Amino acid sequence: MNKTTDLPNVLFVCVHNSGRSQMAEAFFNLMAEGKAKAHSAGTHPAYRVNPVVVEAMREIGIDIGGNKPKLLTKDMLEQADIVVTMGCGVEGVCPATFVKTEDWELADPEGKPLPEVRRIRDAIKARVPELLGKVQRQTDGDSGCCHHYSR
Repeated sequence: MNKTTDLPNVLFVCVHNSGRSQMAEAFFNLMAEGKAKAHSAGTHPAYRVNPVVVEAMREIGIDIGGNKPKLLTKDMLEQADIVVTMGCGVEGVCPATFVKTEDWELADPEGKPLPEVRRIRDAIKARVPELLGKVQRQTDGDSGCCHHYSR
């Protein structure tokens, strides 16, 4: 549980925090409906969220254009109940090897055309409900956390 909010807390981590982790954070927070909270960060944050990722999310009514990539901190890791890395196996590098993580093995959207970014977005969206279920089971099992969402 997040020590400041008593909500289950998920942290999505990638290298630049400009694509996959930003999409995952947005989907998770939308689907959790305030009953759990996600954050995202990177070990070497980019200066902005990937504009193609912003466009792909806007297509489905989610605006992450105002988000800023964030640097991963020890405090973020300590506050997280679950840490999800977004493609360590795909990239051959894991930014958060100093904590136990779940890796989603997703391609990096950087430099990819919009149709490929859409596929990555949809893969992330498809995984979030399962993660919400895991968060619910790890907390109190019956809190009503995290209804399934479809858009």
